Amino acid sequence: MSTRTTRAPRAEHRCAECGWTTPRWVGRCGQCQAWGSLTETAPLLSAAPRGAGAPAPAAPVRAARRASEVVTTGRLQRLRTGLAEVDRVVGGGLVPGQVLLLAGEPGAGKSTLLLAVADAVAAASGPGAVVLYVSAEESVEQIAVRARRTGARSESLLLADDTDLGAVLGHVEQLTASSERLALLVVDSVQTVSSSEVEGRPGGVSQVMAVAGALTRLAKERGLPVCLVGQVTKETTVAGPRSLEHLVDTTLTLEGDRHTALRLLRAVKNRYGPADEVACFEQTDTGLREVPDPSALFRGTRTDPVPGTCTTITVEGRRALLAEVQALVAPTQAPVPRRAVSGLDSARTAMLTAVTERHARVAVHAKELYVSSAGGMRLADPGADLAVCLAIASAATDRALPADVAALGEVALSGDVRAVPMLQARAAEAVRLGHTRLLVPPGAAELVDERTRRAARLEVVGSLGEAVRSLLPS
Repeated sequence: MSTRTTRAPRAEHRCAECGWTTPRWVGRCGQCQAWGSLTETAPLLSAAPRGAGAPAPAAPVRAARRASEVVTTGRLQRLRTGLAEVDRVVGGGLVPGQVLLLAGEPGAGKSTLLLAVADAVAAASGPGAVVLYVSAEESVEQIAVRARRTGARSESLLLADDTDLGAVLGHVEQLTASSERLALLVVDSVQTVSSSEVEGRPGGVSQVMAVAGALTRLAKERGLPVCLVGQVTKETTVAGPRSLEHLVDTTLTLEGDRHTALRLLRAVKNRYGPADEVACFEQTDTGLREVPDPSALFRGTRTDPVPGTCTTITVEGRRALLAEVQALVAPTQAPVPRRAVSGLDSARTAMLTAVTERHARVAVHAKELYVSSAGGMRLADPGADLAVCLAIASAATDRALPADVAALGEVALSGDVRAVPMLQARAAEAVRLGHTRLLVPPGAAELVDERTRRAARLEVVGSLGEAVRSLLPS
């Protein structure tokens, strides 16, 4: 009688960045092209044939319920974070059982922001309620130094430093067993916490998913809001598998150039609110300061217009912000003139430069050109195209644009000025900031309300050449 031998499953190598697997080790991931990111994982048993070895049916913990019989309160009970800008981004506050992931580059201020949120929630939760802040990257003493610097001194704020998932869950169980109520849990960061029951290095795919899954189950079972800090890769995406972002309820990103004080808190995903809101903060010595009026950061103080500058209104999420585009054209003896761009997309700026030279009849091909956005703002909005072209034309002709002008519109390769979304919000923000002359694309008069039309003069320009002739006559 012959016996059938079973071949042992082979080990596989998994990418720590995207989860791609291969039976043998290679130096570069075949999916995300990351170098040196493959690690050997335990072999996986092959799936049993259909109908063989299937688990026996088990009684569910909670029976399925009819949708019409589920009783709801109508509105979600939200927990205010104490920071108005954060509440606005997440939709009015944190929902019980919500898992929030905050991602950003090192030094952006993620830990500082969540420490301020934890302190504000602890101060407002009332007697008997506490907030637990667990850090796997810093010691309690280091967190306390930042807490004193930022003014986070609530008696209900508890600090812990553990890297083991079991220890984090043990802190929660200990607080549950006591008479204190846990109002919020903050874990900094999800990539540095690991579980001893899961194979793989900390920060690997298996560890990140196990930690995030355990904290998510904890949040749902206890109705506890949980905030996680997430690291980012060189491509400014959340480190770890993409399924981590699908697992959480809300994903926020904290963006900003480390050389400037501006920070933008952006909602990328939100199951309980809008997914396109943006809040502005200013980095100070005492932490992040909320900026209810971000346009004030980019509003110039000069009284006389300067050649090479043009004002526009950009849109970040659903918020209209003032932005100033600056251009400088200088003569050069170099055979290849230099082109430098800061705060704008270099490829789009090069295209708009060619469009300006062709349709505005200004020569910049033999001169050095520098284009920048004021205040460190990053402009990716096509609605700023007209302002970029006018700033280049103004710098090339050395003639200043009127100070009360704001340019709104997208510029095509043909030189046509096209409509942009949220034109009413842009025009209203320009009027609020004192601009009484608005250059707008055709059809804008029907999109702007009567109050804005009375407060400012709308000049409809169908092409870039028409706009240049209107502001910079020969």
